Amino acid sequence: DDFIAFGELDNKPSARVEALGKACADAGLDIDLPKDIHAAMWAKFMFISAFSGVGAVTRSPAGVTRALPETRSMLESAMTEAYNVAIARGIALVDDAVATGMKAIDRQPEVGEASMQRDIMDGKPSELDSQTGAVVRLGKESGVATPTHDFIYRSLLPQETKARQQG
Repeated sequence: DDFIAFGELDNKPSARVEALGKACADAGLDIDLPKDIHAAMWAKFMFISAFSGVGAVTRSPAGVTRALPETRSMLESAMTEAYNVAIARGIALVDDAVATGMKAIDRQPEVGEASMQRDIMDGKPSELDSQTGAVVRLGKESGVATPTHDFIYRSLLPQETKARQQG
């Protein structure tokens, strides 16, 4: 399931994407050249913002957050919020993007944690603002409610602020 996806922001083929694709393939890397790079980026963002946010606020690895109905529901709600923000912003995500994202969470190792989660748990500056905070801000800009991300962001912000002041 590990691969690198890339493409031009205008979604048009280019010599540099072709050259990078060839170099990656020659190095034995699995690549994906999506027809819509924006949809691919948002699908990844949907996954990582939910996975890292729920993991950080619960201080629990993937095996726990996906197994408990209450935290699994948080994961799905967070992904759905990011999906709704993407759709409101004109991103052409597929209808089953949330289900696909949940399947990706189900494939994570039992002890899997996102880097943002590890940083927060270690008291280090993290990606909170660029992941969960971004969903909150873009949701506000787009008129989309993001209550799960709002809760996660507000809950983790004091610790993030402290880590940034000390770091």
